[in-house]
Amino acid sequence: MPPKKPRSAAGKLDEILAEAIRNRQRREVTYRERALKIFPHVCARCGREFTGRGLRELTVHHKDHNHENNPPDGSNWELLCVVCHDKEHARYLEQESHEEAGWEDEEELSSGYRPFAGLEDLLKEKK
Repeated sequence: MPPKKPRSAAGKLDEILAEAIRNRQRREVTYRERALKIFPHVCARCGREFTGRGLRELTVHHKDHNHENNPPDGSNWELLCVVCHDKEHARYLEQESHEEAGWEDEEELSSGYRPFAGLEDLLKEKK
């Protein structure tokens, strides 16, 4: 038996990446199939119904954003169409960045510009 060749760092990285992808796909297939059996094929946000080939546009969203949290009853999942799923993740990322910046409420997010601030006084002056 010939001696094993040492693997390069790139080769090791490729193997790790391939294994991670296989694991993710295995996990997704499992919880996606379960979610499609449990829930009606309707987007939980926009209410659009999915059938046949269109079913591939329906995704499983983890409510707590933890893809490892897959309870058998599906309590951490909801089915969302790809558009609503993208919006949900964008909203989550925006909220997360605001929290990291230390912004507590909506008033702090506002620019402070109030285009109609003096309008009531101006209208009173004209009368």
